[in-house]
Amino acid sequence: MHPSLLQNISQPRDLKRLSSAQIQQLCGEIRQFLLDSVSKTGGHLASNLGAVELTVALHRVFETPQDAFVFDVGHQCYTHKLLTGRYQRFGTLRKLDGLSGFPNPNESAHDAFIAGHGNTALSVAIGIAWAKKLKGEPGHVVAIIGDGSMSGGLAFEGLNNASSTPNNLLIILNDNDMSIDRSVGGMKQYLFNLTTSNRYNQLRFKTSRLLFKMGLLNEDRRKALIRFANSLKSMAAQQQNIFEGMNIRYFGPINGHDVKNIARVLRDIKDMQGPKILHLLSL
Repeated sequence: MHPSLLQNISQPRDLKRLSSAQIQQLCGEIRQFLLDSVSKTGGHLASNLGAVELTVALHRVFETPQDAFVFDVGHQCYTHKLLTGRYQRFGTLRKLDGLSGFPNPNESAHDAFIAGHGNTALSVAIGIAWAKKLKGEPGHVVAIIGDGSMSGGLAFEGLNNASSTPNNLLIILNDNDMSIDRSVGGMKQYLFNLTTSNRYNQLRFKTSRLLFKMGLLNEDRRKALIRFANSLKSMAAQQQNIFEGMNIRYFGPINGHDVKNIARVLRDIKDMQGPKILHLLSL
């Protein structure tokens, strides 16, 4: 039997010393721990089980609290709490004077913002990104939003403003085809139909990075090329990518339970110019 890894994680940096095999073991331990613990304390189980690999990958690639994670929905942060020094106290979840069921900056410096269900993550993340830029502070900002929250009006307002945000904004769309119940409506159908070639995205990213280094491509030209590429894809697939139509670079969809691949893609795109969105399928 393998020795426990989870109980020895005291801070997110501990993840960086683990091998790929150990990361897989850790994800399994977290999932089993959540099943055992939430069955006693109560709380949100399914949504957290669907975000285990995503959260582990985020902490493998980014550095909180310098990098800010904004969760929407907020109750999807249990794995984040376990990896940021709150494992020993997890039995107090949702109890008087115990751990909050949501992110809470008063509880940990690793929690950037307290939020429940309000589809506020995009607007909050944009505000944090601008604050970092204006204050000259380092660090990336990651908004983790579900497909249910993405259908809310505030989320559309956030998308509208995202195209003019600083370069350190990354949006993670964690798509499990569920909200409180089975998702309905136009956004649900759009995400269901949305398909993009991973090979195409990687080729385009590497090509644009090379052209930038050669001085042949600037931001204005890049946006014009994106619009041209979207036009070609729309003619071929009869579907416009709504995110890239708003000048938000789109990647995905990829498997939301493949922790190794999620981390690889995050490393590839985190320092790209302009706002980005990574679409995960966590069914």
